[in-house]
Amino acid sequence: MRIFDPHIHMTSRTTDDYEAMHAAGVRAVVEPAFWLGQPRTSPESFYDYFDALLGWEPFRAAQYGIAHHCTLALNPKEAGDPRCTPVLDELPRYLLKDHVVAVGETGYDSMTPAEDHALALQLTLAHEFGLPALVHTPHRDKLAGLRRTIDVVRESPLAADRVLLDHLNETTVKEAKDSGAWTGFSIYPDTKMDPHRMVAILQEYGTEKVLVNSAADWGRSDPLLTRTTGEAMLAAGFTEDDVDQVLWRNPVAFYGLSGRLDLDREAPEALHEGNSILRGGE
Repeated sequence: MRIFDPHIHMTSRTTDDYEAMHAAGVRAVVEPAFWLGQPRTSPESFYDYFDALLGWEPFRAAQYGIAHHCTLALNPKEAGDPRCTPVLDELPRYLLKDHVVAVGETGYDSMTPAEDHALALQLTLAHEFGLPALVHTPHRDKLAGLRRTIDVVRESPLAADRVLLDHLNETTVKEAKDSGAWTGFSIYPDTKMDPHRMVAILQEYGTEKVLVNSAADWGRSDPLLTRTTGEAMLAAGFTEDDVDQVLWRNPVAFYGLSGRLDLDREAPEALHEGNSILRGGE
């Protein structure tokens, strides 16, 4: 089983996670820029974070046989903080980088006017830079948030089929699918989706344009739940080809819209700026 996790925050995970993910079949990941768990106090902290997603994290992943790409954006949680909004002015210079395969996570947290502005602007940037967009649907009042998101997408120059609507569930999947966008589901303990609920959605709506991710981060989460979902699909009667479509070919197709996807990364021989994670190895 080959796995491409299209939404995982590896900066919050250990090298043991990379090793376990590779053993489970994970060969590629996309890491969206997100909130760190506490407010950032200056735009410069974003730039250091973006640089780590573009340099250190791909280097770390490659040592474990995993191709790492990222999406960059001002995330919804901080889109209304005046200390952070200057990031929107600097974002274009980062969207030129080779490892950036989408604009994201953008979208909604509390559905404020500031979030409206940030989402609309970043969808426009995605269009201007020839990138798809990863859109975070809110965790509260999900259906209203999804509908508002779809309205902003329709008003933007970015075509719906270049948008991934993420963190969907049973209440939002039909309208998301009807919008023409790609649909994303996070398999996450206690909140969001679980493997069996995901299988039920796949049984009802099919496997086309569906991406399944772990969204693993600082919280209680599991980077191997993509594998668990694939196994649940097989147990429910899906074919190996169905599993491959959901866990590999669909994310390859979506992020391939960027023209920057490189899945043939070799383990680096040189150190990354003098740093190595090959401590204690053979």
